[in-house]
Amino acid sequence: MMRRGALTTYFLPRDLHPLAWWTWTLGLAVAASRTTNPWLLLTILAVVCHVVVARRSDAPWALAFRVYLYLGAVIVLLRVAFRLVFGGAEGATIILRLPEIPLPAWAAGIRLFGAVSAESLLGGFYDGLRLATMVICLGAGNALANPKRLLKAMPPALYEIGTAVTVALSVFPQLAESVLRVRRARKLRGGGGGGRVRAVRTIIIPVLEDALDRSLQLAASMDARGYGRAGTVQARARFVTGLLMIVGLIGVCVGIYATLDGSTPRFLAAPVLFSGLAVALVGFRFAGRRVHRTRYRPDRWHLAELVVAASGVAVAVALFATSSVDPTNLNPSLTNLSWPLLSWPPLCGVLLGVLPAFLSPPPGTPFTAADGVPEPAAEKVPA
Repeated sequence: MMRRGALTTYFLPRDLHPLAWWTWTLGLAVAASRTTNPWLLLTILAVVCHVVVARRSDAPWALAFRVYLYLGAVIVLLRVAFRLVFGGAEGATIILRLPEIPLPAWAAGIRLFGAVSAESLLGGFYDGLRLATMVICLGAGNALANPKRLLKAMPPALYEIGTAVTVALSVFPQLAESVLRVRRARKLRGGGGGGRVRAVRTIIIPVLEDALDRSLQLAASMDARGYGRAGTVQARARFVTGLLMIVGLIGVCVGIYATLDGSTPRFLAAPVLFSGLAVALVGFRFAGRRVHRTRYRPDRWHLAELVVAASGVAVAVALFATSSVDPTNLNPSLTNLSWPLLSWPPLCGVLLGVLPAFLSPPPGTPFTAADGVPEPAAEKVPA
């Protein structure tokens, strides 16, 4: 058992390793991809929202989680609207009859409006809710993980690619921060009047200008630090290394897709996944030899990181295991309409994802909105 002193140290405020949060996030996203049961998907959403509220900091990248919630709602509405617009008569329970728009012969197979069935609307709602849950899970990773520390944790072979990915992942947080800053400035200047159209114009233009300025500053700083240099590496070595990495990553992508998709042949799942992973690791090894960079205070994994990562992996494993035992509870039937069933094994597996809200230390010191650097503690000045 953990000693009392170690338990006190365990819950000291600090920021967890970003890869631990992303492992937890991807575990819940994989679990969401395995089911269309609305009760399980709503439980995953509740777990994600609770952990984000309990463990996110006041850093700029934590402000964008609300944007992902809005995006998830839009995804669900669009999926249902597509079933209404492009015909949703797949089923016997017709609940709405819209006037159908005739189309020319070359558009055979496409319907505009017409009869709409309950089965079709429920299918669109289930698919949209599943996709929205996966997007919100990724938004939780953005809200909890520090992108700067994530870039520092990248292996040398993926450092420059990781820079581009980190910049892409931090687009939403930066936009959310810019919108809040511009709205706050408008309120201080008394710019609340003028109608909604003028308000949108006075917000969008400063936000786009701020995003452009940040992009130019980032490009200038990366150019000054020598990103994109090929150095003295021979062209043949670069070609072999790049070929190994590309082939390995393609194999990993095919293997992951075959693993998640139950209709894909099984020989494309684990064999291709592990073969691609082995080839990619060889390519990463060769690429890492020609990249020389140092790390100041490298991030270490502790017990809290292992608990957070293990909880996300446990959720994914639980949904994988229950999908082979009782698939009807994970994917409700759209042939015979009935309330979706909910059994205890997948529900308990999903609830394992809420453990980081209680078994992980709270976030560390406050962050400044400008650069994400921890604010120094105030010092007492002697009288």
